[in-house]
Amino acid sequence: MKFMLDAGHGYSTAGKRSPSGMREYEFNRAVAAYTKTELETYLDVTVYFAHSDDRDVPLQERTDKANELKVDAYIAIHANAYQDTWNSANGVDTFVYVTKPKDAYELALKVQKNLVEKTGRRDRGVKTANFHVLRETNMTSILTECGFMTNPEEEALLRSDSYRQVCGKAIASGIAEHYGLKKKPTAPAPGSGALYRVQAGAFRDKGNADDLVKKLSLKGYEAFTSKDTDALYKVQAGAFAKKENADDLVKRLKEDGFTAFVFQG
Repeated sequence: MKFMLDAGHGYSTAGKRSPSGMREYEFNRAVAAYTKTELETYLDVTVYFAHSDDRDVPLQERTDKANELKVDAYIAIHANAYQDTWNSANGVDTFVYVTKPKDAYELALKVQKNLVEKTGRRDRGVKTANFHVLRETNMTSILTECGFMTNPEEEALLRSDSYRQVCGKAIASGIAEHYGLKKKPTAPAPGSGALYRVQAGAFRDKGNADDLVKKLSLKGYEAFTSKDTDALYKVQAGAFAKKENADDLVKRLKEDGFTAFVFQG
């Protein structure tokens, strides 16, 4: 499948800045890069960029390029703003065109769900808008808003590399879920047996496990919950063919204040 990622605006776009001076494009381009990296871990996927670091590409040029390439989906990535000064507006939302095309709406729901779950930010829902990139594209198109540049707490997150990684992986996860993408196979190291897995917690209550997954995701870790035969919900943060890689992850987790250990299985 072919996807077009659009980091909205450009370095020199006037006015697209937080009250403290962060340019929106700085966030958008980083998230687009992380989304591309994650999407390319799936089989039969090609990713294009509509934007450029050299200039602010006009909207018509962006959508014309997507139409010419006949991509399967167009995903525009943005950070939100409310007025020009600090305020309490917050949360993430995703937009589709005003006619609410079925495939676009269903894709938006999955991307929005993943963004909310992985960032822990307020769910502002899936909305409709007459944005150029939604109107002038011939394919399924959505636009995400990953937080408010005018909210002090969210602006701090938008500046952080870990939050940008989380957003990129969340967007890619929503896309993969919608289109049923399959991960590329990872060849085991010669002579290796069971994987070395990193566990960060075990809980009787699934809600507690999910809370830990969110905290780990906010720090940029790829964590998930699994239920074992003892009815415990275990939070895993990685699996490796080499033990030293698992040990390195445990060290990083502990430095970030988490409890973790390696087990083989």
